Amino acid sequence: MSILMKKIDNKSRTSLNNLLKIIVWLLGSSVFLVIAAMFYFIGIFNSKTENAASKTFEKKPYKPEKPVWKLISMDAVVHEPDPELVKYGRELIANTAYYLGPKGKVAQQTNGMNCQNCHLDAGSRVWGNNYGAVASTYPKFRERSGSKESIVKRVNDCLERSLNGRGLDSNSREMRAMVSYIKFLGQLVPKDSIPNGTGIWKLKYLNRAADPTKGQIAYEQKCVSCHGLNGEGVKNTEGFGYTYPPLWGEHSYNIGAGLFRLSRLAGYIKTNMPYGVSYEKPQLSDEEAWDIAAYINSRPRPTKDLSKDWPKVSGKPIDHPFGPYSDNYSEEQHKFGPFKPIDDFKKAQKMK
Repeated sequence: MSILMKKIDNKSRTSLNNLLKIIVWLLGSSVFLVIAAMFYFIGIFNSKTENAASKTFEKKPYKPEKPVWKLISMDAVVHEPDPELVKYGRELIANTAYYLGPKGKVAQQTNGMNCQNCHLDAGSRVWGNNYGAVASTYPKFRERSGSKESIVKRVNDCLERSLNGRGLDSNSREMRAMVSYIKFLGQLVPKDSIPNGTGIWKLKYLNRAADPTKGQIAYEQKCVSCHGLNGEGVKNTEGFGYTYPPLWGEHSYNIGAGLFRLSRLAGYIKTNMPYGVSYEKPQLSDEEAWDIAAYINSRPRPTKDLSKDWPKVSGKPIDHPFGPYSDNYSEEQHKFGPFKPIDDFKKAQKMK
């Protein structure tokens, strides 16, 4: 009898062990299925979130409403009265520092930047601050000087402000060459017309002030690799100029430069930066462009006597950052915005 009971106990224990194994296997399988399901649904959620975010920050390609300015080929230079002068003008725009920089072979009178650091591709890129409409619109009256200006005056303005240097003699070969090249680029543009794609892109105003703090974050994400953490730029291998220009500091443009106006710099950044993008496929949002511009122009840079600029105060643009003004808005708002209230005020004044 005891032997029979022992056999029954052994059989029961075996069945119990098997049952326990089945229960453990089922529990393990359930846990695995629950974890797998969690990862599946988390993946779906993240995918939807990423898709929503990408749609939010998508930079849509720009489709122009009308044809953009078409660059004339340099091959056409053979038809010019002095082809070599035009070619030299292009060379001066592209490699200004080599000829006119601190170690310039012709003269030493600029800060080491090249004209094409601001006027991309030697002033020929669509919405790259190009020269396409210069010949068609100059000479013209400019509020900044309160006088009618020639191309010579405009070129020297850039040398004195953007390159923080001294102007050239109007009769010098260098000045004649640059003017010849600028006229060559714009020779097919009808007089008094400004083709689509010339100059700098006009960026829509923000409904807030541009924010240098946000701009610093975006700058450090998008711009540091070329322009440096401290805006110092990258010198070329020859050591006489910059491949990527300094954006602030003693070797950058001074406070009288056109790009010290926020709307100009923001529009320029939007269609051209980070380097390599185009107006057709921008990488930055409008807000990023405005904020990066605010950060760059809030940093220290060379000064300039502007006391003779804007003799007619009411002629100052809305983003000229130095008073006095013909309105009651502060210098801070004139520098960083919001600009729409100032713009609306100026328009209302003109209507009176």
